Amino acid sequence: MEIITLSGLDGSGKSTQIELLKEFLKRQGKSFYYFHAVSFSVAQRLNLSDLLKLGLNEKPAKGVIKANWLQIQLRKLALLIDILRFKRLTKKLKVDYIISDRYFYDSVVNINYLSNKNKKLFAERFIPKPDFAFFIRINPEIIMQRERKPDQGLEYLIAKEKIYKNRTKDWKMIVVNGENDKKDVGEEIIFKFKSKMSNPRIKS
Repeated sequence: MEIITLSGLDGSGKSTQIELLKEFLKRQGKSFYYFHAVSFSVAQRLNLSDLLKLGLNEKPAKGVIKANWLQIQLRKLALLIDILRFKRLTKKLKVDYIISDRYFYDSVVNINYLSNKNKKLFAERFIPKPDFAFFIRINPEIIMQRERKPDQGLEYLIAKEKIYKNRTKDWKMIVVNGENDKKDVGEEIIFKFKSKMSNPRIKS
């Protein structure tokens, strides 16, 4: 079983590309499990409303752009718990691939954004390394021109983009151009997916 992850800024088109990737794998006769890091989070799964108010949910109604020290520590703890839960899940699954819409890397970026820092977290050492980690790169200004845009605003996207830019190499992400037509982006992802399958040492 291999792990495929799609990361990127809010509104970069991850969900669309996930659906295109699903269709590709179906045509190849491959089995897969769809994993959404936000829906899987312990706060969401247990419906911990008090914790959600403290900012543990990744996609609140109005968007979280600020957090105090306690809120950030709770996020770090939740991240570690979710990683351990994910490892337990992977041992039970009998599929060819896990397709992850967002991944724990995205949670690290969110925590660094709220902390106003850009450093490795303790929980990172426990994150299972994906076999294919894609990052959809797109200019934040283009995202804000789309019909479905994040309500947190342009400054929020720019700040997160800087964090991603500094970490994509650390996480060995395969960068794709999210500014192209969605079908072209999907074809680029599938092309790079096939290329890495045939040559595991290919550079991102």
